Amino acid sequence: MATLARLDITEDVRFDGRRLGAIMDELGESTAESVICAALEQLANGLSATRRAALAGDRAGTVAQAESVARLAWQLGLVSLAGVAVDVGRCADHRDQAALSATMARMMRVGRRSLTEIWDGVDIVA
Repeated sequence: MATLARLDITEDVRFDGRRLGAIMDELGESTAESVICAALEQLANGLSATRRAALAGDRAGTVAQAESVARLAWQLGLVSLAGVAVDVGRCADHRDQAALSATMARMMRVGRRSLTEIWDGVDIVA
């Protein structure tokens, strides 16, 4: 009888802490925390919207949502997420469905991990 092996996919995420530091310096700790929390919620919504657009076959919507996720992730210093969101947009723009499916799955993994780690305050790989 064949043995099945479970392969867990984990994604390392890169984070530029200087970006959050700059937000803190500019706005002050209390205001910055509110702004960052709102941005994280917006980012989570953007990830969901990108996924919905891709599943619906809405190429233009997928590109627009992925670009929005990339910009917001970059502003927050979520370097890995910004990069993979750009890749999602490119795959949708080029109508490469196989690549889009793969990069969407990766964006959701990286997004989930990035949001969890920044929210929990855990150090992210630099």
